[in-house]
Amino acid sequence: MEELKNKLKSQGVKYCVGAYVDIHGVPKGKFVPIDHFEHFAEGSELYTGYALDGLGQRPNDDEIASLPDTNHIIQLPWQPEVAWMPADNTFKGEPYEVNTRVALKKVLAQAEAMGFTVNLGIECEVYVVKETENGGIEIPDQNDHLDKVCYDVKRFMDRFTWLDKVSTTINDLGWDLYSLDQEDATSQFEFDFKYADALTMCDRYIFFRMMAKQYAAEEGLLATFMPKPFADKTGSGAHFNLSLADSKTGENLFKDANDPRGLGLSELGYQFSAGILKHGPALCAAFAPTVNSYKRLVRKGLMSYYSWAPVFNSYGSNNRTNSLRVPMGGGRIESRNADASCNPYLAATLMLAAGLQGIQEKLNPGEAQEENLYEFTPEQLAERGISELPRSLDEAVHAFASDPFVEEVLGSTLRDEFIRYKSEEWRQYHQRVTDWEVDHYARRF
Repeated sequence: MEELKNKLKSQGVKYCVGAYVDIHGVPKGKFVPIDHFEHFAEGSELYTGYALDGLGQRPNDDEIASLPDTNHIIQLPWQPEVAWMPADNTFKGEPYEVNTRVALKKVLAQAEAMGFTVNLGIECEVYVVKETENGGIEIPDQNDHLDKVCYDVKRFMDRFTWLDKVSTTINDLGWDLYSLDQEDATSQFEFDFKYADALTMCDRYIFFRMMAKQYAAEEGLLATFMPKPFADKTGSGAHFNLSLADSKTGENLFKDANDPRGLGLSELGYQFSAGILKHGPALCAAFAPTVNSYKRLVRKGLMSYYSWAPVFNSYGSNNRTNSLRVPMGGGRIESRNADASCNPYLAATLMLAAGLQGIQEKLNPGEAQEENLYEFTPEQLAERGISELPRSLDEAVHAFASDPFVEEVLGSTLRDEFIRYKSEEWRQYHQRVTDWEVDHYARRF
């Protein structure tokens, strides 16, 4: 640790932070002068858990500590005096299971015991917007009324400075950016970089959100990961692309070129998918954890065309009306109801645990759905045994609370913390009087 400290000091680092996350996936931590790095690395920094959302403490409880992962240090490109690293929480010297990163590591250990390593890629979608004087947001410099701007080169170039900063940093960090584009709405973008082990990818997603916001602020703009910032525009997802590999050989165990179902997925992959579908409604609460998330998970909404969002607890190949997709070429599965606001550690924990249960129980996901399910009637969906995912945060939290699997995976305290915070979020939202209500009712009667 002394050698590492001296290396960081030689690179200009003056402070270090071990960033753990609260129930929402928002990073928290104390900044420690580099001269105290050794104690910091051993978990010296203590926190009043009651001051944080969803870490399961009361005012009279002992403090929790943060234990930084010194194998994943990032020297902030925009503030090189600071060394950032992901962290876990501990309590009385033991891993604190109410921390979602700790929960993920527990399920990863289960996968390892079964002979698997877990590879994960997260597609990063984000809007870059301008804040208005009245506290709202709007698309910056929008002077056109194109209905569809997906892949539009001009709109990409309009935000080139920001895009270049983010892309350059991704590559400088060794994440291997291989694609970026103007998404379905003006000033909405997607970044795709190479998959990594599940824990590393979740760490990177947390850092990506912080980095995107920093570079946008430098231009007087806001990078927002709100799932549906505009009612008439497409929402922002964070699709989870997952596969299992043999822990000894690294072979992709979801790949099968001779798949009789034709999707390029192995039997193991189908069993894993079936586990996710079995617990689909409960998982939706972690994948789409805000009130606003369910304004993204609609067939069309206020747009003139379909939303691309998954609203059905079903699977298929390139059919984006399913919540689970097997992308072209197979070898992985994509959970599409994950959105940009999710806590990636919590979402990955439940997704992985559900999939592993599917393998242990040798579940079958049934037939792949390849038609446009948006156009199906309720009767047609029922004939195929297809159910819709929750239509609101309230429905999702009820599904989360009603599935015993969730408590088996997370333990009672973390489960209850999520339910408590999200139930209150729904209650506060549901009791607000909106502009829409005033516009429609104040003068009608």
